[in-house]
Amino acid sequence: MRFLLDDEQREFARTLDDMLGSAGTPGVVRSWAAGDHGPGRALWARLAEAGVFALGVAQEHEGLGPLPVELAVAFGELGRHAVPGPLAETAAASALLGRLGGDAAHAWLPQFASGKAMASLCVLSPGGGPYALDADAADAVFVVDGDTVRLAASHGPVQSSADPARRLARPLGGAVLGQGPEVTAAAAYATDVAALVTAAQALGLGRSLLERTVRYVRQRTQFGVTVGSFQAVKHRLADTLIALEFAQPLVHAAALALAADDPAAGREVAAAKVSACEAAYGAARTALQLHGAVGYTEELDLSLWIRKARPLRNAWGTPAACRARVLADGPVG
Repeated sequence: MRFLLDDEQREFARTLDDMLGSAGTPGVVRSWAAGDHGPGRALWARLAEAGVFALGVAQEHEGLGPLPVELAVAFGELGRHAVPGPLAETAAASALLGRLGGDAAHAWLPQFASGKAMASLCVLSPGGGPYALDADAADAVFVVDGDTVRLAASHGPVQSSADPARRLARPLGGAVLGQGPEVTAAAAYATDVAALVTAAQALGLGRSLLERTVRYVRQRTQFGVTVGSFQAVKHRLADTLIALEFAQPLVHAAALALAADDPAAGREVAAAKVSACEAAYGAARTALQLHGAVGYTEELDLSLWIRKARPLRNAWGTPAACRARVLADGPVG
């Protein structure tokens, strides 16, 4: 099994990093949190031009995929730059409709691939939850309840999570698009895709938090020396780096397993999800502690990254649920 990215994949990551680095994502995040989706949709369109959303859509529906490894690469950069919006949900909805096929797939998948539409997905079963992310911004909200999938007609009141840019709502009503065991199977696959790209997002988020914290402790002084020279600070940063480095190959392995339709892909994804999200959560705690009191201020852009770590940790599979899934069938690897 190959765990290293090839040259093309690395160049794709660098291209996205360069593009997002000049996109002013802190301002986009703050606008999204305030309910102004204009800047976010503009950034979404640029990501679509780079092919990000086409990676989860088959060529027969005007996409490039499905390519789980490339999706994980892209979502790592989206997490690194704290891009807001129903990113994982659009990828998961693409996976769901791609497996189901039919009129809904023909109607929506080309729009998702081109970035002309964004989706949210609510799976009322283990791995999901009762809320749809960014239902107020999404062009389509799909709900899976057991063996039934429907396109929601509306949604309840919008509320924020710990991350104000993650806006949640309960989807309401809607027309049934499909029913039967094929829906259950497609939803299970879509949930795995959502968990994988969430893990990749978290990994990118954690790396950004670590990089920002390292830069800060190299500049901040106390007792006449830089804080980064203290042994306790070095150990804390080293522990954070080790956790992120340990999670990286698990995310790649999960993406490869999904690409190969490996029967063990679900356990691989669960292992990646818990490792990456716990590492990112640890990076957020490290960043908050080592930045001191300034780390608590909303005016500091760092807060936009810190406040994403906990919601990503619980989205599409809590740590407890992921650990239980891994242990249910024995160790991964």
